[in-house]
Amino acid sequence: MKSQPHLTIRPSGRFERIDFKELSLYRDLFVTLGLRDVTLRYRQTALGVIWVVFQPLLAAVIFSTVFGRIAHMPSDGMNYFVYAFAGLTAWNLFNSILSRGGMSLVDNANLVSKVYFPRIILPFSTAFAASLDFCVSFIVLLIIMATHRVYPTIAILTVPFWYCMIVMFAGSLALFIASVVVSYRDVQFMVPVLLPFLMYASPVAYSISKVPHRLLSIIALNPMVGLLEVFRWSVFGHSPVVWWHVIYSVLVTVVLLSISMINFQRTQRRFADVI
Repeated sequence: MKSQPHLTIRPSGRFERIDFKELSLYRDLFVTLGLRDVTLRYRQTALGVIWVVFQPLLAAVIFSTVFGRIAHMPSDGMNYFVYAFAGLTAWNLFNSILSRGGMSLVDNANLVSKVYFPRIILPFSTAFAASLDFCVSFIVLLIIMATHRVYPTIAILTVPFWYCMIVMFAGSLALFIASVVVSYRDVQFMVPVLLPFLMYASPVAYSISKVPHRLLSIIALNPMVGLLEVFRWSVFGHSPVVWWHVIYSVLVTVVLLSISMINFQRTQRRFADVI
């Protein structure tokens, strides 16, 4: 009796669905890649993980000096340093996942071209190191709040949900950029240039409540506006939030993540050939 093959290898279709069961089998690889990013990031650095705290602290000092003391930008009645540090905590999470995830395929070209594994793991594995940095910064934020007598409310229990929304939004953009960078390397030089512009178009160092009304509808098209607003609300408990901004941001995040995952699955067939 002729034996039947146990495994049939076939090319994926143009709109191949994501095999979540297969992804679960590679969860150890996901953790390994995430830990590798953490190790490589702080290898041969004198201060190590202290940079996670020092960078947002320095940026918060600059923002509070330039925007708070010189430009006299409002901070919803809060200490400007605390206000800016909270915004930077959320922004750095987004920035890290987007900048590193978008380059993850190119940075791991040898791995992509020689070994099979679900390629979608690479962009999302960058969230591991970014999330670790976020946790450290968030602990420092709570300490800074306590020293300035700013105490959280029960709204802080929603922080994990908004953290997930920021990770999903950054991950969806990283997936799209990663799939494009494989074929068009110019994009990897555009991302670091555009990110600072996006930061100043987001309420990282200022309150959205003081943006002129004629510009508000344009700025609110940026989904990070609603996510930063609601993140500050969850931390402080009384920061003003325009809830339709938040609803819009959540809907855009879900739709963009779905589109990016479909596009990634459709284009990943040629990654090993062109990378």
